Amino acid sequence: MTDKIALITGASRGLGAAMTEQLATRGWHVVAVARTVGALEELDDRIKALKLPGSGGLTLAPMDVTNEGAMQHLCRSIHDRWGGVGFWAHTAIHATALAPAGSVDMKDLDKSIAVNLRAASMLIGYVEPLLRAQTGTAMFFDDPLPGHKFSAAYGATKAAQIALVRSWQEESAKIGPRVLLETPAPMATAVRARFYPGEDRGKLTDTRAEAARLCDLI
Repeated sequence: MTDKIALITGASRGLGAAMTEQLATRGWHVVAVARTVGALEELDDRIKALKLPGSGGLTLAPMDVTNEGAMQHLCRSIHDRWGGVGFWAHTAIHATALAPAGSVDMKDLDKSIAVNLRAASMLIGYVEPLLRAQTGTAMFFDDPLPGHKFSAAYGATKAAQIALVRSWQEESAKIGPRVLLETPAPMATAVRARFYPGEDRGKLTDTRAEAARLCDLI
C-alpha cells in the first residue's frame, strides 16, 4: 500500500472527481468522500480501467460531509490505518437555485450554511491533525461568484468559507499544515452550469486539465 494518502471531500463529480483520478494516476491512494454511491463506483471503475502501473487506488467513503459523526469516524479510521494524510482537497459544495437576495428560500440558505460553511469548519478541525502528521497540504477553492446577482445564498456562504480558510492559512503559516486557496479556471461543471445556463461550455477549461494543474501545486 502506498504511503501517499489523499482525502478528497466532494469526490464524485466535477473537479473533485477529476482530482481524484489525477492523484490516483500519480500513485496516491485517495479516500474519496461523496454522498452518491453510484457516482463513486463509476469513478472507481474509470480509474481501474486505466490499468496504470503504480496507480494508488481508492477507498470509497459514501458519506455526507455534514454528518459530524460520520466525518469523525472517517478521520479516526484514516489515523488508525495510515497515520495521517499528505493532501486534502475540499471540493464539496452546495449551489442553490438562482434567486434574488430578497427571495432566498430559508431551507436553501440553511443547507448552504451546513455544507459550505459548517462542514468546512468541522472538517478543518478533524483533518488538521492528519495533515500535520504527514506535513501535508490542504487545498480549498476561491470563487469570483460571491456578489454575483441571484447567487445570494451560495455567494454569502462561499465567501464565509473563504474567510474561514484565509484565517486558517494565516494561523498555519509557521506551524503547518500548508493551506492553499486556489482559483480554478472556469470549467464545464454542474455548479457553473447552474449559474451560467446559456454559456458556451465548449470554451471552458477541461476539468481534467485543470485538475492536473492544481495537483502540480502539491
